[in-house]
Amino acid sequence: MQQLDKRQQLINSALHLFYAKGIHAVGINEVLAQSGIAKKTLYNHFVSKDALIQACILERDQRFMAWFTQKCNDNSSLTVFVEHLLNALDDWINDRVIELGQFKGCFFVNTAAEYGEHTNEIKQLCMQHKANIKQFFEKQLQPLINDKVQCDNLVALLVLLKEGCINCAHVMGDKQAAISAKPLATAFIAKI
Repeated sequence: MQQLDKRQQLINSALHLFYAKGIHAVGINEVLAQSGIAKKTLYNHFVSKDALIQACILERDQRFMAWFTQKCNDNSSLTVFVEHLLNALDDWINDRVIELGQFKGCFFVNTAAEYGEHTNEIKQLCMQHKANIKQFFEKQLQPLINDKVQCDNLVALLVLLKEGCINCAHVMGDKQAAISAKPLATAFIAKI
């Protein structure tokens, strides 16, 4: 049990630092200082910094998806689903989601930006997170829209809308991005 606790402590410390400062800006010694764990213990759990980064990506994906699916799980109508989606994003952007920490944009976009090649394992894990979001949208919307093309179009729109809200909030400091997106989403849904 102690080893699992130390492994998780390393992941928690590294994830906090990586999200706050960026992957390449944080060295192993800073992770060790933050976690209070010895270097030997770190390397007993992770063979490299990349292995630790990968564990952090998987942890963030799990945390984000657990929170996101819980907040957006009501698909009683398109309007309700989109309302929950944008309210959840608004809460996160405005630091009202404790389990995700202070908003610093999308951890997966930030991390992927530090790795150029699409074949890089770290970037592929970030891409998988985005695929997980798309699959969640598909699962929620398919029962509501009989036409596959319309469903695919709405999924694509919501993926872009979600990403746009997060990036406008992070890059432009627009803390109202998700709320501002509501009329756009409502107008599109009205046409379905």
